[in-house]
Amino acid sequence: MTHDSVQFILSTNDKTIKLWKVKEHKVKRVIEMAPPLCSENMLLAERSFVPELELKSAANGYRLEWIQKTSPNHLPSQGVDSEVSGREDPFRAKCQKVYAFAHSFNINSVSNNSDYETFVSADDLRINLWNLDISDQCFNIIDMKPSNMEDLTEVITSAEFHPIHCNLLAYSSSQGFIRLSDLRHAAICDHASRIFQHGQSYGSKSFFTEITCSISDIKFLNDGHQLISRNYMNMKLWDMRMESSPVAIFKIHDHLRPKLPELYNNDCIFDKFECCFSGDGLHFATGSYSNLLRIFSRGSGREEGIKLEIGGNSDRKAIDQAKSRVRRPSLSNIIPRGIYQHAHPDSQSSSADFTCNLRPKLLHVAWHPSCNLVACAAESSLVLYYA
Repeated sequence: MTHDSVQFILSTNDKTIKLWKVKEHKVKRVIEMAPPLCSENMLLAERSFVPELELKSAANGYRLEWIQKTSPNHLPSQGVDSEVSGREDPFRAKCQKVYAFAHSFNINSVSNNSDYETFVSADDLRINLWNLDISDQCFNIIDMKPSNMEDLTEVITSAEFHPIHCNLLAYSSSQGFIRLSDLRHAAICDHASRIFQHGQSYGSKSFFTEITCSISDIKFLNDGHQLISRNYMNMKLWDMRMESSPVAIFKIHDHLRPKLPELYNNDCIFDKFECCFSGDGLHFATGSYSNLLRIFSRGSGREEGIKLEIGGNSDRKAIDQAKSRVRRPSLSNIIPRGIYQHAHPDSQSSSADFTCNLRPKLLHVAWHPSCNLVACAAESSLVLYYA
């Protein structure tokens, strides 16, 4: 986010939120240094530090040596005439605030407000409202924790402020709902102003359908009139004036539908993929297995979209395969697993073949707000794709 021409980054891990201030740090690079004339013995001593130095003729016999290579013992502050050939403008980030100890469960999302004063953080059961200037106090605005945890059937999966109206907050759930709340109505927003859910989700559901309809990410488009969501199977585009059905559905993992039992047994069905959109709101992107980046365009007529393989860090492949699968604990994973194990105690993993590699996966994506640049987190690498 940008405020008064100053760049800020709001980041989080499972428990701690940090606000970073990003600023330019100009650095002058000195590549030519000319020391004052000195004795031949001193120059010979300096040359011992740079044995690869190439000798070239010059008026004084030594000056070109100093132009090419300069001993670290001589700095411009020591009276050496320097010539600056270039400047770098790297950015440096400094942690301004730390917001911690406010969530009992793992944080799944943070979203800054358009008022540049507040932001929200969400975990599985609660959403807290923070003031950017106050790091030791927050207000709980949404609480889905039941009095008896055995009655828990739904958890929060993502939260996002409206990009224009600072009083509107959208949050998604593990049951496939997107709720839109108006913070002006009440201090605790227990009742949503509007609820978005695909009409075909009503009626009978299978166990696996209930898991795959869980929404992993939501994003408002810049105009605030539309919103995209991502569940395990699809990415959907919603019009804020239509609550019963999305205006477009982009199929991602439809080919994996026959393999849902196997995906459940190896925990892949709980993978949470993010989604993003281009600055003009015409293109949408998300990740998939085999490190595939899926890009869809509105009205292009191509249901499959574009598939791009994003390379990860091949040097870590052997190490990653040797490690056991580690999954971040989440109530959205625990609830359906308990139900399924009770109903199917004898379920076993299948050795069915998959058409894609399930180990490398592209979970995190972000689109630059003003140019066609997509950042993709693949395995242990961050890859920038420019279209």
